[in-house]
Amino acid sequence: MNWQILLSVGVGGFFGAISRFTIATWVQKLAGSTFPYGTLTVNVIGSFIIGFLVLFFEQTLAPHQKAMLMTGFLGALTTFSTFSLETVLMLQQSLYFKAISNISLNVLLSISATVLGMIVFRKVYGG
Repeated sequence: MNWQILLSVGVGGFFGAISRFTIATWVQKLAGSTFPYGTLTVNVIGSFIIGFLVLFFEQTLAPHQKAMLMTGFLGALTTFSTFSLETVLMLQQSLYFKAISNISLNVLLSISATVLGMIVFRKVYGG
């Protein structure tokens, strides 16, 4: 493994984790709800960005830059493990509607955001 790629993933992960904590905490505080809107928000944002970047990287950037942004930053920004835990906790508390809503919203909105990111890229860069 290339040291430059490993360092790039680490740097991206550092900023992605800080961004995840900041965005999720801020959104959750704004929402004032027990529903995990913060996690949902970072998953949707991360999905949009990855949809945009996957096309962007077809045209430009070095492998270490791709690793920093996609594996490092977005890997730390999106929170699938947190999403999974929150869903399991809702199920354990018999909050079935919330759990199903959480699953549905995360999957549908994240996939939609990925497609939207690709659409935006094509509009901006004509790809």
